[in-house]
Amino acid sequence: MTRAEKLVQTLIKRNLRCATAESCTGGGVGYAITGVPGSSTVFTGGVISYNNSVKHGILGVPEEVLVTKGAVSSECAAAMADGVRRQLAADIAVSITGIAGPGGGSAEKPVGLVWFGLASATGVTTEKKIFSGNREAVRSAAIEHALGLLLDATGCNDADATASIT
Repeated sequence: MTRAEKLVQTLIKRNLRCATAESCTGGGVGYAITGVPGSSTVFTGGVISYNNSVKHGILGVPEEVLVTKGAVSSECAAAMADGVRRQLAADIAVSITGIAGPGGGSAEKPVGLVWFGLASATGVTTEKKIFSGNREAVRSAAIEHALGLLLDATGCNDADATASIT
């Protein structure tokens, strides 16, 4: 069973709804979830916020955060997750913002840096990861990690779940 399948099964069982806000993964988490039959009952939708104007205008990321901290930051990931959870009326939401490469990295924010946000009624948490490999490897790892965060948020142990994408 893939992580996406286990997530959909768990969300249905627990009567929870989820949403996504994705930047560097370009909708990959939403794609993995919606590939599972029955996901329409638990996936409210997603926002692909590749451009900062979408992060600010639709998800409500404060302009100050984008200017002072940048789009690839804990603060931006938190605001993205909180914004999509509220906008799409979900119980839990995950956000992903990062630098998939091959360009765009710096000493402070290297290629492979990805920030995740997880929002629920109890609040928002963020997590930083640095993945190695080419663009597709970074994106794939970020998608899998985001699915794992959603599974964790449901209280599900995903030990028997396999990768959702090939």
